[in-house]
Parts: sequence; structure tokens; C-alpha cells
Amino acid sequence: MNPINKFTSSRLYNLLGSTRKARIISTSALFLAVCAFGAAGVAPLAPDASDLPVKTIAQDIQLPDLSTQITALQQQEATQKYVHEEKIRAGDTLATLLNRLGVEDDAAENFIKKDKTARAIMQLRSGKRVQAQTDENGNLLWLKATVVDGKDNPVKNILVTRTGDTFAAEEVAAKLERRVEMRAREITTTLYAATDSSSDGSSLPDTIVAQIVEMFSTNIDFRSDLKRGDRFNVVYETFWQDGEFVRAGRILAGEFTNKGTTYQSVWFEDPHTRTGGGYYSFDGKSLKKAFLKSPLEFSRISSGFGMRTHPIAGKWKQHKGTDFAAPTGTPIRAAGDGVIDFAGGQGGYGNVVVIKHWANYSTAYAHMSRFGNGIRKGVKVSQGDVIGYVGSTGWSTGAHLHYEFRVGGEAKDPNKMNIQAQAPLTAAEQARFKAVAGDMIHRFALLRPNSSINNLAAK
Repeated sequence: MNPINKFTSSRLYNLLGSTRKARIISTSALFLAVCAFGAAGVAPLAPDASDLPVKTIAQDIQLPDLSTQITALQQQEATQKYVHEEKIRAGDTLATLLNRLGVEDDAAENFIKKDKTARAIMQLRSGKRVQAQTDENGNLLWLKATVVDGKDNPVKNILVTRTGDTFAAEEVAAKLERRVEMRAREITTTLYAATDSSSDGSSLPDTIVAQIVEMFSTNIDFRSDLKRGDRFNVVYETFWQDGEFVRAGRILAGEFTNKGTTYQSVWFEDPHTRTGGGYYSFDGKSLKKAFLKSPLEFSRISSGFGMRTHPIAGKWKQHKGTDFAAPTGTPIRAAGDGVIDFAGGQGGYGNVVVIKHWANYSTAYAHMSRFGNGIRKGVKVSQGDVIGYVGSTGWSTGAHLHYEFRVGGEAKDPNKMNIQAQAPLTAAEQARFKAVAGDMIHRFALLRPNSSINNLAAK
């Protein structure tokens, strides 16, 4: 064998490997590499003849014609569509918002200003998200935003679309994702201070705070009863769209420890009955009491039921009611379900509302500055409905609510009355209730201070 050929074969033998499998794999790799550069290829070796000579060949590789692909890319670039997303900022106008969205379209701006449906976009609160698609010239193709009209109204997507030179706006029902969130807080000053942003950056929505007050107002006066060190845990719904918070829902369970006493409640709505849901204790008893502890959400008792010196007459006489000091205009709530028996002026009571409840119970609310909307004799009201506003009409020395609880027309001390709650759940409802309550008991256990998990959000 020629010494040069023998040397070359030996070097390739060492390079490619000593086994047949290794040589085949290595040879294939070399062949692909050489072909890729259009230089030279290595002829494959015979399966078991490692000492055969290696032949080289030269081959021209023709490059593909890329002009078609380049033209297609240029055409795509010419018709490119852009999607932008921005959040509403304080002080935004429609013009500034559209500018940040990349919209340079006077016709679109004029349409949004004039169209009844599209105008809702201009009332969005700070932080709300708006999306828009434009062409390469800034012409608006579509715009979308989410609108929430109060806690009880459905969430809507406002969609503005373009067809040729015309625009259309429509309301589309939003598809929301429901989440269940859990929070624990400790009272240091006030309820609202405790619900603001905590160390983990989370805060409770205002609607949830209002529900906490409503839920426990029959047991706790949130103006005067709260003490430093009180705690509460709450499990509630939130609704999201495309990863953005839209609104809070209902409190599913709450636990409030006030002055060492813990009050608990869980929402239960039986799908097998036509009656609405309500809050219950964990043993299945309804928590909706016959009467609120206070007709005002935040107030203090300035004069209780019993003997006192009359502030105007100056005589020692019995005060047949409870006075709640509060600023003029503070909303007054109906203490219980009933029918308006009287609404008008009545001597020393000034503007007064009397509500007749079941049996021989009634309540009176005096010295109002004005009455609530639609409050007149014969109108049905539910517990918590606003029936008027605090004032100082009649025989009054300052803004306050004079509240009377009457039995058979005679004023009684409401703190000494023990009115039974609603009827308990049936046996069938009780069984379904236990499953719901069990889940909430587990969640409360996780939220308590001795748990390793304090603040959670879970789907």
C-alpha cells in the first residue's frame, strides 16, 4: 500500500473510531458538514474495510432563490397590524389615552365621543386596562375595555370595531374567572386601617369591607366596640378577566374576634331550594337577627335608654330610646324587615320614620335631616335599607339619631330584648350545609396566627 494512503487511512481510523457503529455515525456527520459548506465530500467507507483509500470529490451546491420569500416578508411588513395595551391614568382624556395606544385616527376618536355605548370607555377608573389594534398608519381597527356598573350589575366588555370607514360599538358579556381569596388581619387602630395594604402588599376591596361591617353589625358596633388586638379572617370571591382583577364578589365566610369573643359565619345557598342564600353559624343556625344592634354603621351612643336630665327641659325624666351621635347626613338603616307605618314631621321628634315589623314590634327613627328615596307610608323595607339621614330636626340640641324599639306601641330597651332568629335549616339542607362549612373551617384554621400559612389566594 502506498505509504501516504496508509497514513491517511490510519488517521481517519483514529478520528472516526474503532467500531463500525462509531465510524458510520462519524462519517455521516463529516459528510453533512462538508456538504453544508459546498466544498468537498468524503466518500463513505466500506463497512469493514478501514484500510481502503479515501476519495475526494468536488461538487457545486446551488443556493435557493430567496427573492420570493423576501417579497412575501416585505408585503407582510406593509400590512402589519399592531396590538397595544395601556392602563387608565389619573387625569387621562380620550385623546391622551388613544395617543398612548398608538391610535392616530380622528374619525375613531369622534365616534367614541358621540356613540352612547362607546362613551362608557371615557368613564373608566384609573388602573383599568384598554387594548387596541391599529394598522401601520395608526388607524384604529378595534378597541376593547371592561366596564363594571356597580357590584350587582354584570361586567361588560365594550368593543369598538372598524369596517371600512365606519365604526360600530357593542356590549359583550365578559367571561370571568372566579377565584377564592383568603385574608387575615389584626386591628391596631380602625377596621379600614387593617384592611388597607399590608406587609404582603395586599388590601381588601372596599366592597368586602362593607360586607364585613354588615355581616357582624348585629354583634359588633364598629365605631365603639373595636379594640386593639381584635382579629378577623375572611374568605371571599374575586372575579378576573385575562389576568386582570375586575371586581370582588361575596364574602363566603367570616370570623371576627372582638374583646375575646369570636363570631363566625358562612354563606350557604342551597341549589335545591328556591329561597335565596344567607349567612349561618357553623352549626347551621341563621345569623340574620331580627334587628340590627345599631341603625348606623359607625356611631357612638350619646344617651342610652333610662332616666336622664332632659337636654332642653332640664328635668329628670325617662329617656325612652337610644341616641346615636353622628354627623348630619349619615345614612340611617332599617333595623329590621317591615313596612313604613309613618314618615313625616311629628312635634319634638322632627322628621321621623316609624317601621312596623311582624307581630306587635315597631321601631322609630327621629330627628332626621331628610328621608330616604321612596320612603313613604306602606312601602316595604328590608333590614339594612337606607330610610333617612341623620339631622337635628324637632327638639334636638345637635345632630344625632333618636332610636326607639317599641312593643305594642310602648318603648322598650332594645338591649334587653331577645328576638329569635329565622327558622333553622331542614335535615336535607343541613347535610349539604355541613360540606360547605367543613371547607371553610379548614380555611380558617390555615389563617389563624398559629398556622404557617397566614395570607393565601387560591382558585
